[in-house]
Amino acid sequence: AAAGRRRRAPPPGGPRAGGRGPAGPRPAGARPRPPGHDPGSPQGGRTPLHGPQGKPGSPGAPGRPGAVKRIDRTTIINRAKLWLDAEVPYSMSTYWSDGYRQDCSGYVSMAWNLGSNEWTGSLDKFATKITKDDLLPGDMLLFHNPADPTNGSHVVLFGGWVDETRTHYVAYEQTRPTTRKLATPYGYWANAAKYVPYRFNGVTGGIVPEVPGAVPAPEPPAAGPEPGDAPKTFPGADKFAPGAVNDHVAQLGRMLIERGAYRFYPKGVADRTWSDHDRLATQAFQRAQGWTGADADGVPGAHTWRLLVDKQGKNIAPLVGAAPGPGGVRAYPGAAVFRPGRSHPAVEALGRQLVKKGFGKYYTSGPGARWGEADRRNVEAFQRAQGWRGAAANGYPGPETWRRLFA
Repeated sequence: AAAGRRRRAPPPGGPRAGGRGPAGPRPAGARPRPPGHDPGSPQGGRTPLHGPQGKPGSPGAPGRPGAVKRIDRTTIINRAKLWLDAEVPYSMSTYWSDGYRQDCSGYVSMAWNLGSNEWTGSLDKFATKITKDDLLPGDMLLFHNPADPTNGSHVVLFGGWVDETRTHYVAYEQTRPTTRKLATPYGYWANAAKYVPYRFNGVTGGIVPEVPGAVPAPEPPAAGPEPGDAPKTFPGADKFAPGAVNDHVAQLGRMLIERGAYRFYPKGVADRTWSDHDRLATQAFQRAQGWTGADADGVPGAHTWRLLVDKQGKNIAPLVGAAPGPGGVRAYPGAAVFRPGRSHPAVEALGRQLVKKGFGKYYTSGPGARWGEADRRNVEAFQRAQGWRGAAANGYPGPETWRRLFA
């Protein structure tokens, strides 16, 4: 936490996480109680976005469920953390500088980057009902009470399971007095059985494919192109020549990273300047398709571009020469291993290596073979120690994180 950050007394029932990590679950048999929060917090209705200090903005009418913007899970959680770090005060009538109303539904509208302020009676129109077992960070748990809709409903963002028991999860929520992140019993402190899990229709990616090298099915088309989306038409080889600086280079890099080229980008992100990082990453993708010679020269052509844009073809294979880890785990096992509830020897190998490197402070027991929030937070600490930020330090190990841990 930044020096000089204000400290508040912890709320009844458990400490306030406030960006420092979730509180642990309550002792077995203890009766959960709301930690200083009335689940009947009032909320506003559907409204357009507002400008700074609540002045009317320009986006116009409330959003349309069929015109959602695409967004990845890391971005959703990072947006949620913006209000957490700013300690945004709770209010059903005032608006934060980003234009979103400072209540529970305004908070979820902000995190999902909706073009309006929704309420608990409309947020489900932007999402699809899922099961408890399907929950992933960025999904929501919604309780809409028709008997008292504005004063008896609530919604929170799901941030991940606290541990393998799945009795408590990390909840990001807008509540009195300010935005909060707290270990919360499933589905909530009160009216638990009435909280329904939903997945935002605009989220890019659900559960990571189980088959190594498989790629997710193409996302359903959005209502219109989003800023930064790669054009379907190949922009031309001249955009990827030595000295070239343009948005297409950055778009290519982002697509390659999604397909396994993370290790070619030292900072974990792509930029607008064409360099050897991009050429080597492109060449690795081309070779993954079985191409050789001039077909795998590292310069993207129309075929390479189409495979990347349409999310087709084979992913770049992970490194196989990494130093062996505990339990004989040698190669990066794939992202699917490191997801809530998954058990795999590589998870324990990762945990033991984190402890060995001095990044095991979030383990209260273990590490073990089942992936949990303690693993993710320890990985995040290791990634931040590499100087990475944003999506490069989300706590989920990729090939480069794995390589550095076992180097």
